[in-house]
Amino acid sequence: MITGRVANREAIVELEVLGPSQALRRIETVIDTGYNGHITLPPSLISALGLPFAGHRRGRLADGSVTVLDIYLATLIWHGPTREVLVSQAAGTPLLGMGLLQGCRLTVDAFENGDVTIRELPQRP
Repeated sequence: MITGRVANREAIVELEVLGPSQALRRIETVIDTGYNGHITLPPSLISALGLPFAGHRRGRLADGSVTVLDIYLATLIWHGPTREVLVSQAAGTPLLGMGLLQGCRLTVDAFENGDVTIRELPQRP
C-alpha cells in the first residue's frame, strides 16, 4: 500500500525513483486522473537521476492542444518490487497518472490533510 495526504486540494504521494546508477530519490507527486501516462518529471530531476532517453511521444494537454514530449525510462519502487516505467518530461510539479494506477484502488479523503491510499487489486483474468 502506498499512502499520502491531501494538501491544497491535491492528492499527494511520494514515489521512490531509481536512475541507472541505482541512486534512490523520493519524489513528491500529485495524482492526476486526467493524465493517462505513468509519471511526469521536470528536466532538472530527469537530469539529476541520469534517466536514459527513450524517444518522443505525442500527448494531448488539458487545453486540448497536442505536443511532442520527450520520454525517459526510470525504475520505481511500486508496492514493494521495482517497476520500469516511462517518464514524460514536463515542467512543473511531478504528476502520477492513470498508467501507473492501472490495477489499483485509489482512495482519497478529500479534505485538507485527508488520507490518500493506493492499493494493488488482485489480478483479473
